[in-house]
Amino acid sequence: MKRYLIILIAGVLLANCTEKKQEPIVISPDQLHNSIDKIINIMIHDIFSPPVASRIFAYPNIAAYEIVAQVNPDYQSLSGQLKDLKPIPAIDTVSGINPQLSALIAHMNISRQLIFSEDKFDVLQDSLFTQWKSMNEPEFEASKAYGLKVADHIKEWMSKDNYSQTRTMPKFTVNTDDPTRWQPTPPAYMDGIEPHWNKIRPFIIDSASQFKPVPPPPFSLEKDSDFYKELIEVYNISNEITKNGDESEEVAIAKFWDCNPYVSVTRGHLMFATKKITPGAHWIGITKIASKKTNSNFDDTVFAYTKTSMAIADGFISCWDEKYRSNLIRPETLINQHIDENWKPILQTPPFPEYTSGHSVVSGAAGIALTSIFGEDFSFEDDTETPYGLPIRKFNSFNEAADEAAMSRMYGGIHYRAAVEVGVGQGRKIGALLNSKIKMKKN
Repeated sequence: MKRYLIILIAGVLLANCTEKKQEPIVISPDQLHNSIDKIINIMIHDIFSPPVASRIFAYPNIAAYEIVAQVNPDYQSLSGQLKDLKPIPAIDTVSGINPQLSALIAHMNISRQLIFSEDKFDVLQDSLFTQWKSMNEPEFEASKAYGLKVADHIKEWMSKDNYSQTRTMPKFTVNTDDPTRWQPTPPAYMDGIEPHWNKIRPFIIDSASQFKPVPPPPFSLEKDSDFYKELIEVYNISNEITKNGDESEEVAIAKFWDCNPYVSVTRGHLMFATKKITPGAHWIGITKIASKKTNSNFDDTVFAYTKTSMAIADGFISCWDEKYRSNLIRPETLINQHIDENWKPILQTPPFPEYTSGHSVVSGAAGIALTSIFGEDFSFEDDTETPYGLPIRKFNSFNEAADEAAMSRMYGGIHYRAAVEVGVGQGRKIGALLNSKIKMKKN
């Protein structure tokens, strides 16, 4: 009798264990946030340029969004709206697939492909896969299979955006005989990065030149010319905000929005890089802040990341089209040549032409995208830069933050006023087009 009782108890325990393993897998927004944070940290380590980084954000988000849009009645697919994007494979609603799990797996799979240090991401991915499999293996395997199927579909579309072709195109040729044209700047004197980025297929805009800005003021070193006035303004602002030795508010703003992944530091004969996030990554961080503040669910969080990342990506395409068209010389070069040979900007000048300001363009675009999601007067505390030793800054709206980001480039000494003011307007046109052209929410 005892033997039968022991067998019965063992059977009950086994049944309970089996039942526990089959609990539904719940995917939280924090798992998506954590995955994106991990990718950003790896991107910093791998030193991706700002334009390339924007591409790394956009495609994984679109893959996740397309899965969400299949099952959430509040959202509609981007297929037929984004150039060449065809509908993803249909989800089998009776096969035990967890759409949110599939969406996160697709996001992670594409993100992993787009970075260099895949092994650094595998630690997180393997941990999550083990956890999900232990919770409900049939649901995990079905969801994983579907997520990877969608990832392959998006990767096929991604492979035709001309990125691989631009990897083999020639370097930018510097015109050293023309005093108006961009010259490499100290301390690293790097080549101009991504001179062919305007050949990348855009997401929203019809072409890289759709929002071609007005030209910068005509180059002139005559003191009554508009160009010289903008040049001397950069010099005077820099001297004014640093004259007391203490860090002024303007200097703090410049450092907060620096977001230059190429900063080189020289110690004697040794040169090394200090690694930072890109401008796009900063705005992806703001998207996370807004999503968490509003307690957005997983689907709404995917939507916010997707819309914002598309605005950022097309902002870089539009901006880089103009940068290498106008090919304008940076303030640092002219100030050292004609005004003060010992002057240095507060921020290190990044390695590409001046006009328009990249941070201004993408900030304008991202600010409009986020405003359309979270509202005009959405106040937030931006702690994106705290891992790099910078304090939290508070903003009353996304557009206020975008305006400050744009002005930070003048405070930092790396842009003229026209590049900042025209640039943020250029970005806002892209954001407005996104709102009017791309239909994502059904209500």
